[in-house]
Amino acid sequence: MEDFMSSSSRNNNNNNIETAVKELRETFNSGKTKEESWRTTQLKNLLSLLMEKQEHIHTALQHDLGKHHVESFRDEVGPLIKSVNYALKGLKKWMVGKKADLPIAVFPASAHLVPEPLGVVLIISSWNFPFGLSLEPLIGAIAAGNAVVLKPSELSPASSSTLADLIHSYLDTKAIRVIEGDVTVGQQLLQQKWDKIFFTGSASVARIVMTAAAKNLTPVALELGGKCPAVVDSLSSSWDRKIAFNRIISAKFGACAGQACIAVDYILVDKKFASTLVEVMKAAILKMYGENPKESKTVARIVNKSHFSRLKNLLDDPMVKDSIVHGGSLDEDNLFIEPTLLVDPPIKAGIMTEEIFGPLLPIITLEKIEDSIEFINSMPKPLALYAFTNNETLMKKLSAGTSSGSILFNDAMLQYAADSIPFGGVGGSGFGRYHGKFSFDEFSHEKAIMRRSYLLDFWFRYPPWNDNKLQLLRSAYRFDYLGVVLIILGLKRS
Repeated sequence: MEDFMSSSSRNNNNNNIETAVKELRETFNSGKTKEESWRTTQLKNLLSLLMEKQEHIHTALQHDLGKHHVESFRDEVGPLIKSVNYALKGLKKWMVGKKADLPIAVFPASAHLVPEPLGVVLIISSWNFPFGLSLEPLIGAIAAGNAVVLKPSELSPASSSTLADLIHSYLDTKAIRVIEGDVTVGQQLLQQKWDKIFFTGSASVARIVMTAAAKNLTPVALELGGKCPAVVDSLSSSWDRKIAFNRIISAKFGACAGQACIAVDYILVDKKFASTLVEVMKAAILKMYGENPKESKTVARIVNKSHFSRLKNLLDDPMVKDSIVHGGSLDEDNLFIEPTLLVDPPIKAGIMTEEIFGPLLPIITLEKIEDSIEFINSMPKPLALYAFTNNETLMKKLSAGTSSGSILFNDAMLQYAADSIPFGGVGGSGFGRYHGKFSFDEFSHEKAIMRRSYLLDFWFRYPPWNDNKLQLLRSAYRFDYLGVVLIILGLKRS
């Protein structure tokens, strides 16, 4: 612990935030970061970091969260390598402006939409996937040509320190800085003027970020979370059931022990199918995590005692405790909570009103599966909605009748790894979107550039006004070019 913390303290002692931001802005204003060669070099260096320092990353994640190194590669290192390669492959094409169509009324003219970097941006990342949620937006910010400050979460100190050491070793520190620290450092960062703030975390902190950003009219992207439901239909095939429940269990307990913004938060199931679901899920948990999940080292631990106490309090409600059908054991000394299934806990209990963010999985039974739409709509809009069904009608009803950041049928969390679709929330689950080219777009301004010749001019756009000019303007705005010609020739009157 001392080795990790000494680097963090060293960084904080030597850091002057205002000076750092000023230096980054000078670098950006020099035009250096706008060059394709600089962007490509930084992305290649980031790829080298990920390829060469995987053991450092795995060690930090094990230290902070107890993640197994295979889980760390699956959820953080692997997706990042994929994302950097995707950006390198697409960068040249992304940087090229695209032609925009113009009406004949402005002939002769041309227009293009050209992406330009926003400037100096701030990325504030979260503790649960400290490398993925830091470097994924960083990839987009670099690709778009920005100078960047990254503020990792102090709640995962080993990962924060490792990020700082590695980024400052591999990337251009005149344009990309990691600033570590606690809440005070975060507040000092928010007092600076940024060209964009990209925040991943809780809704309560997001409100603080937005309030600070409003003072300088700084645009923000908020990646939050919410209670992501999984609708489970009465699957008739035993194969479909097995695959579906494996995917649900992995997306709940196998991704940072449920401490993930797109983890399954609760299940909605037809009452007649509930007992089957519970029994098959129990067997699947046993197969994946063994008789003693803590000893298997395949379930991450809770990040700290504060979050452990929060989860313990959710279970301490007597009526919630009575709904436990599997698991429920807690080890506070080791910050470990066993994968836990609950059937029909009270809807008004904290476990069903708060985002759980841990290895507790409520199963809510319904009279019929179609009632899931009304239930979902009674809750805040989730970051993701999952549904396991072969019923096309139900798929259509869920797609049309609910609102969420994304919907994934017959799997869970897989949308996070797809570069060709955007990742982001709606309403209380956040706004802004990233991954793939969407990350590039998030950190770019698409500037409209229009050119016009002096060859032709329309005199009726200028005063003094008369009814004839009004007629011409009316026809022009309807793109009625024949009408314009007829009016000019005196062959058409109002």
